[in-house]
Amino acid sequence: MLNEHVELLVSSGSTVCAYVPVGTEPGSIEMLNVLLHRAGRVLLPVARTTADDTPLPLWWGEYRPGALTRGRWGLLEPPEPWLPESALAEAELVFVPALAVDRRGVRLGRGAGFYDRSLSDRDPQARLIATARDAEFIDELPSEPHDVRMTHALTPERGVITLPIRE
Repeated sequence: MLNEHVELLVSSGSTVCAYVPVGTEPGSIEMLNVLLHRAGRVLLPVARTTADDTPLPLWWGEYRPGALTRGRWGLLEPPEPWLPESALAEAELVFVPALAVDRRGVRLGRGAGFYDRSLSDRDPQARLIATARDAEFIDELPSEPHDVRMTHALTPERGVITLPIRE
């Protein structure tokens, strides 16, 4: 279902940032292939930390089907050469995994803060799309000042939801 929704979001010849799902996160390699076919360029995150394991802003690498490698923590990542965090500014769409997202655009991630550290480098016009399961789209999550708000949510059944939702 997500593949049908993402195909409608992407402009031909654009750059999209996406992710390789981990565990039960929504998304798939097939979704990455749909994005690549439609957009032409898909960047995937590369997680890095300092020597004391403090998360750093994400680096990015070009998605090439069949070329993913195991990175730190067993995550699938694009092979080198990698692009600096500033490559995110080239994307018109940024798909971000979410454990939950609320009607105001607050996203719950895995807690390390990689995306919150990275999203400040985005194009201000880029759409930030939290990808979650339908049951993970909820009314309200707690938030902190450093949380970067999403502009949209994407769920398998509901499709694309523009945020924040005001009543």
